[in-house]
Parts: sequence; C-alpha cells; structure tokens
Amino acid sequence: MADKSVLAVYPGSFDPITYGHIDVIKRSMTIFPNLVVAVVGNPYKQSLFDFEERVDMIQAAIGNKKNIRIDMCSGLLIDYVRSIDAKVIIRGLRAISDFEYEFQMALSNNKLNSSIETLFMMSSAQYSYVSSKLIKEIALLGGDISAFVPRPVALKLNDKLKKYKRF
Repeated sequence: MADKSVLAVYPGSFDPITYGHIDVIKRSMTIFPNLVVAVVGNPYKQSLFDFEERVDMIQAAIGNKKNIRIDMCSGLLIDYVRSIDAKVIIRGLRAISDFEYEFQMALSNNKLNSSIETLFMMSSAQYSYVSSKLIKEIALLGGDISAFVPRPVALKLNDKLKKYKRF
C-alpha cells in the first residue's frame, strides 16, 4: 500500500501533453497519491509552447484532481524536487532507446542527492511509440492527432501550427 505522505514528481517538457503522459500520471497516482506534474525547461530543446501554455494544456487534459499539482520547474530538477520535499522522480520509458539517457540522468541525480529515488515506469503498449515530437509532425502535415492527445490539446496545437503550415 502506498504511503500517502510520499510526494512524487513527474517531470517533462509536455510540449504538448499526450495520452502517453496522461497514462503515466494515472498509473503513478496508484502508487503515489500525491503527485506534482512539473513542466521543465530544457535548454537543448526548442519548445513550441511556453511554460504557461503547457501548464494550461495539462490542466485541460487531466482536470482538477486534489492530489495532483501542476508546477513549473527551471534549473536542476533535483534541486526543485528537494525544494518541495518530494522523495521520488517518476520517469516514463517508451522504448529501450529512452533507457540510456534516463539511466544517466537517474545516476547523476542520485549523485547530487541520494535521498531522492527515480522510478522508471514503462509506457503502456498502446502509447509506446507516441512522442510529442511525432504528434507535432503529424499535426503540421495535416494529420488527425485525436488518437494521441485530448481534444483541447489538439485544438491548441493545430492553432499554434497554423503559421507553420504550408500545405
């Protein structure tokens, strides 16, 4: 049985949030009833949506849940996790190709703060190929993304990409 006092953090760029992300959130809540979904900035990635837009899309996708908080995180994730007194970082893995990077990050975070654990959660099979990048490409080329993201997210993404569409 989960310890209701343990706070976990599910970080990601969520650019945009997908049904795969939502699946990890729901499954994480069965283990850790207190969850922070942390929208993080990555200096190596160019985000299509700003922090506030991503937070709004997550809120629209998951609704109001009393044990889930959506927050923004800049700087080192491990510092953020420590600052909110969380004990666990949840990382979703879609395929073996994700593992090497995530493993390096988990070991680095452990070296920076050994009191915070990283939990790897395998993607559900139906979402194992879904990525925000893939969804943006499909939307840009005029494809139907309704199987990958909730309707409010699809509308926001299609609206954002209008200026890039040339077809």
